[in-house]
This record gives sequence, C-alpha cells and structure tokens, in this order.
Amino acid sequence: MKKLLVLSLAVVMVVAFTLPASALESVFGGYWRTRAFSQQNFQGDSDLGRETTAAAGAPGDLSRTDTRTRLYYTAVLNDNLKFVNQFEFNAVWGDDEGGDIGADGDTFRIRSSHVDATMGAIRATIGIQPIEIGRGHIISDQMSGVILRYQMGEHLLPFTWFKVNEGFTDTNSEDSDVVGFYPFFNFSDKFSLNPYVVYGYSNDGDRGAANAFSTYGQNAGTGPAGFVNDDGIGVYWVGATLNATLGSFNLWANGTYVGGELETTVAGVDDVDVAAWVASFGGNVPLGPASLHGQFVYASGDDDPNDNDYEAYFGVDGAAAGWSYYWAEIMGNGRFDANSPVGTPGGNPSNVWFGNIGASMKPMEKLSLTGDLYYAALPEDDANGEDTLGFEVDLVATYQLVEGMTIDLVGAYLFADDAVSIDGQNEDDPWEVGTRLQISF
Repeated sequence: MKKLLVLSLAVVMVVAFTLPASALESVFGGYWRTRAFSQQNFQGDSDLGRETTAAAGAPGDLSRTDTRTRLYYTAVLNDNLKFVNQFEFNAVWGDDEGGDIGADGDTFRIRSSHVDATMGAIRATIGIQPIEIGRGHIISDQMSGVILRYQMGEHLLPFTWFKVNEGFTDTNSEDSDVVGFYPFFNFSDKFSLNPYVVYGYSNDGDRGAANAFSTYGQNAGTGPAGFVNDDGIGVYWVGATLNATLGSFNLWANGTYVGGELETTVAGVDDVDVAAWVASFGGNVPLGPASLHGQFVYASGDDDPNDNDYEAYFGVDGAAAGWSYYWAEIMGNGRFDANSPVGTPGGNPSNVWFGNIGASMKPMEKLSLTGDLYYAALPEDDANGEDTLGFEVDLVATYQLVEGMTIDLVGAYLFADDAVSIDGQNEDDPWEVGTRLQISF
C-alpha cells in the first residue's frame, strides 16, 4: 500500500510540474466526520462479556469515538482528460493507529486513483474507482478495473471489467475477474430502466481455507458446507432496476437472480449449483411539510446446507467487501457500521426479508427529523430453528450548526426475537445511541 501511495503521489507531482501552468487546473475537495456512539446487547444477552461473545463469533458491546478524513484531488489536464484521486485517513480515538497520544497514525488509504478520459461518445475510467450495480445488491464499492461508457442520446451504455483477486503466491493462486454490462435507458425524466448482466469467474487456484468461498459469495463459514478449495467458479447475475415518478410518488423496484456453478476439488464433496435471488421495491411521497417513505426487500436463503444447491443470495465479494446495501441503523449497519447484532445480515442482505415505513419532516430551516420502523425475519430458519429478528425503531435528528457543517443525533432500539441470539434464546434487546459531526467541501 505504501508503494502504491508513493507511486500515485509521484505521478501527481510529475503531471503537475511537467505541464504548463495554463494547461493544468487543480480541483480539491474532501469529506470529514467524527462519530461517537455506543452499541449495546448486540449479542442478544447483556450477561455475555466482550471476550465471550468474540470467541462465539458474535459482536460484543462497543462504545467508541472515531474520525474519518477523505481528501480529493483532481488534475484537469483538458476538457477530455482528468486524473482523479481520493485519499482516506481513519482513526479510533485512543487506539495505537493514529488515535493515541502523539498520533502518527499508519492508516492512510487510497480510495480512488484513476484516469477519466472522454473520446467522442466514449468515456473511459481506468484504475481504482467506485462502482455500483443493482442498487448495491451486486456491488457497491471501490474496485480496480475499467469502465467504458458509451453515450447514445439520453441513454448510457456502460461496460466494466475488474479484478477480484490476483493470485501470485503458493497460498493465493486464484485469479478472479468480473465483467458486466449495465445500460441506463432514460426514456423520460419520469421513467428509467437499468437492466444488467454480470459474470464472475475464477481459475482453479486456491485462496486458502481462511478465504473459502469469499471471492463471489459470503465469507468463510456461511458458504456451502465443505466448500473449501475450488476447481473453478462461474456465476452470473441478471436483473434490472426501474425508477419511475407517478404524480408526486417517486417509486423504484429491483430484481436480481444469481446462478452458476462452483466446482470443488474436495474429495467426497459434489459441485454446487447456485440458484438465488433478491427482490426489492420502495418509494417516497411528499405530504405537505413532511414526506413518507418505505421499502421492502426479500433476499433468498439456503433451505439445506448439506445438499448440492446453494440458494442464499450473494453479490460480488472479496474478503468482506463488495456488495453492500445499508438499511436499518442496527440490523442494517446504518450510520454506525462497526457492528450488526448476531443473527442479522448487516449491510449484506441474504436469507432475510424486511419491510420499512418511515417519515421525514423539517420543523425549522436548519433541523430535519426522521423516524423509521422496520420488521425483519429469515426466510429459512437459522441453526437454532429460529426465523424472527424483530421490530426496530430508528430516530434521527439532523441540525446544521453552521453552513457546511451538520450534526446527527441517532437513537435506535431493536425489539428482538430469538433469532437475534447465539443459542436461540434472546435475553436482551440491542440498542444504539450516537452522534455524527460532518463536513464536505
């Protein structure tokens, strides 16, 4: 990472000092936030300590303050060529990676570093860059690859290729890639359609038992039983997203199917056929000084972990990154995404369905209030035979302290059922309180 950082900064300096001053425009921007929050009973039992729950694979109680800084620099070489960079610093107050006395943190990250070139009707972005397909159910993250966008009137036709894993050692020899075509058809300012087809594939390499099934599925421990070393992965996602405005209603819908095959080299373990899906819809409508919003999401689960079919939905995944769909503050990661309670999917909806209804209003110019109610359950029973997560109530107040700076006050409570537990017997309800101060420029 340090070598990549030095190389990126060197390229920026070379470009800046070799071009005439009149030929280069520098654009700076950024984002900063500091959060303080407490997440309690996320293991479903207040009698379990942090060490006990960590050993059992469940999140322990957590209270902390952290800071994130993102700095953006774009070198505009001309109207058709840009060099885009985004850098990130993170620190938890009191840790030894920048949050302790003396600071000197080693948490510098490169979020983006890519060329943005326009050649007639084609725009190419090449390098480390963000991507989102399928409202995040397939991928919503940074990636290293290429996006080619062809502008055809009001319609946009993007094609992408990016890497998930590059195997170059004896313990990590798997090469994994993704290609996708996801056009945006804008028929009017009130109706658009975004169909897509995405294909992920790998060779017969090995990422090791610690990363079993992590390339295109969920992390180790939640994939097909016994699936450790593969002899090739070929999975595909097909679906579409629709956005429409009907009068004062803004509506959206999405559906995605993932299929394919996972070939294994493990003796006595058969190949796995993938057949999973996710469907969602939602919308909002203004009602005078307030607005109502809601959504419904259903992500399939696996009915039998011991058969040759894998039916739990998943997106493109690379060691706990990739597909991401944040929803409730507690069950869906929300603004404080350090933990999600045991038994809940967090920001990766799989084997879950949930419904949401909420309202937002601005009682005064600088203050907005939002309230949400969620109900969530599991399509397939968990290992303890439970299938109900419960009701969650979220309350958020956002106030503009000064122009450009806002503060969020968040309170959330999950009226949990027995699926939110280690042993199938929920003892205590998870709750969360916190605040977030942020600026962008």
